[in-house]
Amino acid sequence: MKLWMTLYAMIWIVFIEFMLEMTPGASIVLRYLHIALGLVIIVLASYNFNGVRLTAVPGRVKRIAKSTFSLSVVCGILGILLYFGTGAASPILFGITFGGIILFLHVMIGFAIITQAAAVAIAYDMWEDKEFAKETAPGEVPEMPAPARQ
Repeated sequence: MKLWMTLYAMIWIVFIEFMLEMTPGASIVLRYLHIALGLVIIVLASYNFNGVRLTAVPGRVKRIAKSTFSLSVVCGILGILLYFGTGAASPILFGITFGGIILFLHVMIGFAIITQAAAVAIAYDMWEDKEFAKETAPGEVPEMPAPARQ
């Protein structure tokens, strides 16, 4: 599978993760699917980071891919804590529990992962197609170029 495909696949997998968790009255099957896809995200983030790292893409793209991988690992660790109910019954202040803070961080990091994955995918795709070298006139929105013949 080409690197650009796995970069874009990660965005969609994280999106599916959000949809799974927002399903009202979700079954235990969806919970385990969420866990499985979380593991896929960690593996894919590692694969994507290593793939991007081995190219000549600009350093910022590599750094974002690296932080996306790091965030996916942190999100996975928080997910493990949530699975075991860590802090669910530990109120801190005004009804907020330690488990609630873990859940909040888990969700916020998920949002960071999807936004960073999108940034890496688009930047890599533009770099690979040399689109950064083609400027357009202000106000112009050019049509999508025809695919190159193989």
